[in-house]
Amino acid sequence: MTKNSRKIQFLREKIPAFACKPGCHDCCGPVTASSDEVARLPVKSDKEHAEALAELSCPYLGDKGCEVYEERPLICRLFGTTPSLPCPNACGPSEIIAPKIEQKIHSFHAQTRQVLL
Repeated sequence: MTKNSRKIQFLREKIPAFACKPGCHDCCGPVTASSDEVARLPVKSDKEHAEALAELSCPYLGDKGCEVYEERPLICRLFGTTPSLPCPNACGPSEIIAPKIEQKIHSFHAQTRQVLL
């Protein structure tokens, strides 16, 4: 396991979990993720990426929601857990993410190569 993989796992464990409304994908859209996170996802073609981007969507959003939910990137996990990325449907955990952990996630993103999904 690489240093970045360990850091990603640590940060994932610190992001509070909550249940979204069934079928909701209001937070899904083009995002960037570290190349380490993208490497954990199934490969999508350039055409699939282009079609998703044209619709302001995510190439991993399927008919039943996120197709990579368990492996979704840190930025996707942050939605709804912090005032800076609120859930448009007012869903969220009972306690928001610790500000220090949120800052560590933003620092990780700033220090790693990002890939547009």
